[in-house]
Amino acid sequence: MIIKFRRIGAFVVGCGVPLLMGVPAMADRNDPIPVKQAEVKVPVLRPGDRGKEVERLQRGLRHGRYYFGKINGRYDEQTKFAVWALQKSHKMQTRGAVGPEIWRALDRRLRTRPLVPNGPANRVEVRLRDQLLIVYRGHRPELISHISSGAQRRWCLKGRCGDAVTPVGDFRVNRLAPGWTTGPLGSMYNSLYFVGGIAMHGSTKVPNRPASHGCVRVPMETSKRLYAIVGMGEPVYVRQKW
Repeated sequence: MIIKFRRIGAFVVGCGVPLLMGVPAMADRNDPIPVKQAEVKVPVLRPGDRGKEVERLQRGLRHGRYYFGKINGRYDEQTKFAVWALQKSHKMQTRGAVGPEIWRALDRRLRTRPLVPNGPANRVEVRLRDQLLIVYRGHRPELISHISSGAQRRWCLKGRCGDAVTPVGDFRVNRLAPGWTTGPLGSMYNSLYFVGGIAMHGSTKVPNRPASHGCVRVPMETSKRLYAIVGMGEPVYVRQKW
């Protein structure tokens, strides 16, 4: 697939040498000579693209703690989820296309206001409004993930009913379930329970909207890293607004 490039700035001559514009004959020799900026090519990537530029994107996302999959040069679903996480953390609209705004964001250190400013150095924050999960280590983001939380509706299944709500509050991880577990409401991977039957867990379905029965779904590759760094007793702070 051909990767398109968006042009920024003006044109160049030779090997990146800026073209100097001509000076009018009557101009004062002390007037500044306008110089057009060199052309900068920014790759525009979309889901399904492949190649070295996608590898560069994946490496940037991994460096920013958004991506935990393979560096394979394929703009697959896991890469898209990481792009969403970056967009959410920088207050951008979530979309699959990666343009100049994303490349600039990859070059900037994330500065986001924590949910719990005076919280412990190591903690998990779940931001329901933004559908975003952040794991802190030493007060610094170590993992930033797109999530899908409770769908905020009533559900009934085989005579059992409940509300698809992710509870808000201060919790701690109180139970771990490695690998796949299957219950009446579906399958979960690498589950970290923090209140009752509500857990943070990997899922093959993490849409760009709240869609779970109350759990906090994270992408599969991210769930492996999440399970590796978060343990029993870890503080979990869930907020709707802050």
